[in-house]
Amino acid sequence: MSKLPLTFACGLYDRMLALHTGEVTVEGVDLNFLVDDNPRNIFDRMAAGLEFDSAEFSSSEYVSRFVAGQCPLVAIPVFASRVFRHGFIFVNKKHVKSPKDLEGKRIGVPVYTMTAAIFIRGLLSDEHGIDFAKCEWVEGDINSAKAHGNPTILPTARKLSISANKSGKSLSKMLEDGELQAIIGTGVPEAFGRNPDIVRLYPDYRAAEMEYYQRTKIFPIMHTVVIRRDVHEKSPFVASALYHALDQSKNVALKKMKYRGTLRYMLPWMTAELDEIDAVFGGDPWPYGVEANRPTLSALVRYLEEQGVIAKAPKVDDLFVPVRQIREMTH
Repeated sequence: MSKLPLTFACGLYDRMLALHTGEVTVEGVDLNFLVDDNPRNIFDRMAAGLEFDSAEFSSSEYVSRFVAGQCPLVAIPVFASRVFRHGFIFVNKKHVKSPKDLEGKRIGVPVYTMTAAIFIRGLLSDEHGIDFAKCEWVEGDINSAKAHGNPTILPTARKLSISANKSGKSLSKMLEDGELQAIIGTGVPEAFGRNPDIVRLYPDYRAAEMEYYQRTKIFPIMHTVVIRRDVHEKSPFVASALYHALDQSKNVALKKMKYRGTLRYMLPWMTAELDEIDAVFGGDPWPYGVEANRPTLSALVRYLEEQGVIAKAPKVDDLFVPVRQIREMTH
């Protein structure tokens, strides 16, 4: 029987490498792995034109489209990217001296609805009781005066104070000048390290993130993996086959990373990092599947509703192809 041709667009992360090289294959599928290390490009091409059969995709955008009924995609519980976000909150210490001081402030962000910003606001609301609805949001690029692309995202469910940066300055420069009091998102402002007034809200962010995870079991999920709905309906075996292949590819990467005869990555104290992973995450810091990630996924949908991005949080289990379709490999 001939294999089904399938395109898959994704960044070439370590957990995807074995799939890209062919060390791991997708049962019944002739996979064309299209490497693109610009996630925003993948999201927009997938959302606007359904250009790929499957791809990594923004978690918050997927949930927003799912809730709005504007989602020609289905998701499998594979998480291509996840990042703790305590270290991506920068403030001007002349204006913000504690987390609670953020309430009512003017805050820069690349895109209000981006998953990174969702998790940052969520953790700050949970930990410090901040009402971010009282803030003014300015969208733009952190280190240039340009807009942060033109993402194809849905409007928020609730009217919020969000405007585009038209100052002719980068968000970083606005933070220095006091026109913004904080920046959240995915990058580091150029002013950090140069201007002593620009500091991280959590200076020891690694310790804060570790304590946060141990207490909440939340490890923020940035990107999931989606399949075009028409492809899924025509060939439902693809969801289970792709899930298993991606899980196997991740496990191959994890095994190679844990080999201590040589350092697989340019991290001088990687062996100590591996010891810490075992202690904190029980050996696997990157599990796939719904159940192992329920605290994080439940937080995501709750944050999206609380922050006015969606009208009502969906059930986590409804977001993904049912487990029986993943476990039962039916062609």
